[in-house]
Amino acid sequence: MPELRKDPVTGRWVIIASDRAKRPKSFIISKAPKQTGPCPFCPGNEGMTPEEISAIRPAGGAPNSTEWSMRVVPNKYPALRIEGGLDRKGEGMFDKMNGIGAHEVIIESPDHDKSIADLDENQVADIIKAYKYRTHDLERDARFRYVLIFRNHGPSAGASLDHAHSQIIALPIVPKRVQEEIRGAKQYFEYKERCVFCDMMSEELAAGKRVVLENDEFVVISPFAARFPFETWLLPKKHSSDFAQMPDESVGKCASALKDVLSRTKQVLDDPPYNFIVHTAPVHEHHENEYHWHIEIMPRLTHVAGFEWGSGFYINPTPPEEAAEFLRTITS
Repeated sequence: MPELRKDPVTGRWVIIASDRAKRPKSFIISKAPKQTGPCPFCPGNEGMTPEEISAIRPAGGAPNSTEWSMRVVPNKYPALRIEGGLDRKGEGMFDKMNGIGAHEVIIESPDHDKSIADLDENQVADIIKAYKYRTHDLERDARFRYVLIFRNHGPSAGASLDHAHSQIIALPIVPKRVQEEIRGAKQYFEYKERCVFCDMMSEELAAGKRVVLENDEFVVISPFAARFPFETWLLPKKHSSDFAQMPDESVGKCASALKDVLSRTKQVLDDPPYNFIVHTAPVHEHHENEYHWHIEIMPRLTHVAGFEWGSGFYINPTPPEEAAEFLRTITS
């Protein structure tokens, strides 16, 4: 029997289509052909990217030279431009502003074929440190209200290049999806004087059936109202609203949990396309008590079609309890 499940944060309803239940091998994921031609993210092609913002060079070396382990560069084709003012204005009943923002790329490794799941934990920790450092820097710009960190893996998930990379976009507005989470979390806190995410974690850790993995500081769950098959969330066990304020001593544990869940996902689903998104509190807004930062990992195994677009509902053919069990029982 299908179930309707309500997300405790946003209030969004999801259909868990258990009568259509799909196991990992039931998903047919077509592999895109490897790209040909020079890769702008590979060592030796540094001149094909804009001037780097920062890099890790264990052996030293000049900016934009080779022998690096990670680079941060401006996106060559940015969604938003950093130069200029917002110039908010109305056009009759319509509102608009200039497309001001920042768009950066974290080139995660010099190895063209290695993703986060394949890197060692120290390399993943360096990536997370870069996320934090760049977020801190972008938050100093008074024009920006939100810094979104995300990763597209595979062409069908939006990756335009095979070489492993993440992206950061600073925005002059808070995304609607984040606003919905904050609104729901605030309502819950006003009613119960507790964080909805903390309560969710306590519930999941007590029940265990949707927990994928945990360590001393982080837990990964398959959420109760998962929108997508094998969707997982990574959350810090200690309440915190701001990803960029993660203590440096916690980065290693975060890196371990992130690598672990991505490795399990890669093995169970044969390296599927996926997106992950870091949801954190907006810049200069005070949501310390009610909001809780987290990373949402969403394999791209199904298609959003007319029903989803028309209703706002998602149909998930794999119950999150089953997805968590598949991911939990495999050796990462």
